[in-house]
Amino acid sequence: MDNFYGAAEGVERNVTSAQSKAALSLKRMALLGVLAGAFIALGGAASSTAAHNIENVGLARLVTAVVFPVGLMMTIFSGGELFTGNCLIAIGVLEERINVKRLIRNLVVVYFCNLIGALLIDVLVCFSGNLDLSGGLVGAYTIKTAVAKVSISPGKALISGILCNILVCVAILMATSAADAIGKIWASFFPIFAFVICGFEHCVANMFYIPAGMMAAANADYVALAQETYGLTAEQIGSLTLSGFLQNLIPVTIGNLIGGILLVSLPCYLVQKKWKDEQK
Repeated sequence: MDNFYGAAEGVERNVTSAQSKAALSLKRMALLGVLAGAFIALGGAASSTAAHNIENVGLARLVTAVVFPVGLMMTIFSGGELFTGNCLIAIGVLEERINVKRLIRNLVVVYFCNLIGALLIDVLVCFSGNLDLSGGLVGAYTIKTAVAKVSISPGKALISGILCNILVCVAILMATSAADAIGKIWASFFPIFAFVICGFEHCVANMFYIPAGMMAAANADYVALAQETYGLTAEQIGSLTLSGFLQNLIPVTIGNLIGGILLVSLPCYLVQKKWKDEQK
């Protein structure tokens, strides 16, 4: 028995899954959205902890990229609702098997519930003592990561968001095409590994990273260590505000939508339509 479905069948299986997602009750959708946001945040927390003491940027990104995909794996296996991956529901809309209102409902509810889940992990991580590791260096690294994200120009954040969700949606498609657990793990690992290595922007991940940096910046010890170790200025750390968060989150979210809907869902629909026409 093959453990991987063909491309056309994989897309069809994704549309079937999308129909189930679009039909979820509001309560179930919200709970699964919170769950996914929390899992992605846990992947972010774990990857930051793993990479915080690595000076070489390439090696730090490599370690982060190896660890971070666990968040998507937990989401896939738990049936969590993730905003970026749910952009693929658009294939079902294009095939006229899902109402566009259902797509919008799902994306809006899941987006804000992902945010709630990520913020919950932010708070728990900050109170867990995790940021105190290595004499507070994890806290300083958390500030550094957040500062780097809010410093990205809106244009670059938009493009980075597009590239990110191309890879995330391909990861979801590949995982849906796998027939067994091992196949789903590896199928979801490599595209996420690639987006983290490249440093592309994921809105749900940033719902963890930036607020975590904002919380860490409230600790004078972490701030002093961030200034000493990474050369961050008071002005840079001062950019960790709600305004700075939204300046990153809004263009990244728009980019994620473009990447997932226009650059993955639409081509998949066109390929699927051509395949179905050829089968007639």
